[in-house]
Amino acid sequence: MMMSLVAAQVMPTDPNENMAVSLAIAGLAFVVTVIVGRPIITFLRLKKVGKKVRLELERHQGKAGTPTMGGIMICLSVVVITLVFNTVGRLSMLLPIGVLIAAGILGAVDDRMNLVGGKKSGMTARFKFAWLSVFGFVAALILHLPDPFGLGLHHMYIPFFGRFDIGWIYVPIAAFSIIGMANAVNLTDGLDTLAAGTAAVAFCAYGIIAYRQGQVGVVAFCFTMVGSLAGFLWFNAHPAQVIMGDTGALAIGAALATAAFMTGQWLLLPIVGAVFVAEALSVMIQVVYFKATKGKRFFKMAPLHHHFELLGLSETQISMRLWLAGMIAGLLGVALALL
Repeated sequence: MMMSLVAAQVMPTDPNENMAVSLAIAGLAFVVTVIVGRPIITFLRLKKVGKKVRLELERHQGKAGTPTMGGIMICLSVVVITLVFNTVGRLSMLLPIGVLIAAGILGAVDDRMNLVGGKKSGMTARFKFAWLSVFGFVAALILHLPDPFGLGLHHMYIPFFGRFDIGWIYVPIAAFSIIGMANAVNLTDGLDTLAAGTAAVAFCAYGIIAYRQGQVGVVAFCFTMVGSLAGFLWFNAHPAQVIMGDTGALAIGAALATAAFMTGQWLLLPIVGAVFVAEALSVMIQVVYFKATKGKRFFKMAPLHHHFELLGLSETQISMRLWLAGMIAGLLGVALALL
């Protein structure tokens, strides 16, 4: 009861005060993630939860054995902080938290199977996609169904033109976006700081968009994600002490798409998440081109960040430049949301 009273008093009604509190919660999320991160990494090392490395990536051989499943620290801090500070009077916040937990558990199971399996370890792509589809469609239905079953969302905003009702088509679009972004972030998680840094930028962008709309809960959730991702980066900075794995990547991508749909500005998701989209497209192009040309490759290697590695760029150069690209994309997305 006391915790509920505290939480109820934390989030003010004034928009500027709300932003100030959300930023403070982001700072708290950073501190909590850093505090819980060290014992989690120690536990993962004791359990020999180490990364497997693709043989063709010579530069990455030194990463072999680096603790994976580091996404646990991100999910843990976000869930606890959101439940304490951001759900009283805002039950809608249970949706992004539920998506984060569901996708995180799926990723953790896949990470674990990768560690204990043989040559063909981990979930099959079809099995993983099936479960992601279940989570995606359930989340999409909750977004779309009217109160008290859901949030009653069925519209989109188009820059320069305004808001449009799209009816039931909203559901498959939302589901596809949640599934797609989860996979896109997962594909991006191949270099130190790359996925976490670009995700932090994307959540920051949607936090600002939600602030302009007066969506108190979404603002706080987005900046809680930013703080937790920053805390993870404390340990993921090159050379990484821990890797988020599917545990973090699937959870982050699914939660980002869910937050985007809660703002109504989901049409901007491919812009705000441009780095993730580019990484996913590079894999699709590579596969299609390889099949069409009977063995030729469009990129030296996919996803895109590995192509840049084989061109001779360092891991840090690639991550920082894609961070910059993500920042520009985020700024563009916010600018379009204001129109």
